Amino acid sequence: MRLPKTILMYPMTLACQAAHMVMRFQQNLAELVIKGDSTLESIFPPKDEKPEWATFDEDLPGAIDGGHGALPEGVDGDRRAEGRFALYSVSDAPEASDSKGVAPPATPRPARQSKKSARNPAVPQPEVAAELDYPTLTLAQLRARLQTLTVDELEALLAYEQATKARAPFQTLLTNRITRANAK
Repeated sequence: MRLPKTILMYPMTLACQAAHMVMRFQQNLAELVIKGDSTLESIFPPKDEKPEWATFDEDLPGAIDGGHGALPEGVDGDRRAEGRFALYSVSDAPEASDSKGVAPPATPRPARQSKKSARNPAVPQPEVAAELDYPTLTLAQLRARLQTLTVDELEALLAYEQATKARAPFQTLLTNRITRANAK
């Protein structure tokens, strides 16, 4: 009576035992590797040398309070907002310090303005830009709002972006959305 049940359970029992043996072997091998590493470290101690290409904020000259000090000469502070990090760029407003005179932690800044925007800072803001509060939007926030805009509104935003900040990721996003909207 128990024979049919036992025969049906054998394949599963064998598979479980095989898996158990494989895992036990892996654990033993890992223990041997750890022992070998510790033995090699005792024979050949690691060198505490710092590669010249490794630079940390606290190593920079003038680093204060965990690295929120000034950047070294020749380093542009706007570089954090370019490329893939432009997704989180926010505004042009300079950072203000609190009542103790300590500057708040650094926040991502927008990408550099083009020469065109430096020459013409007083560009009229389109109605859709004012409605969306466009100058304060990050790339991710803009992407979320693009579906609700018409082609004319998208073109107005693109023209406004080109005339003011000229941020490449924003221009690309708007151009791609206009192309997709025109294709429909």
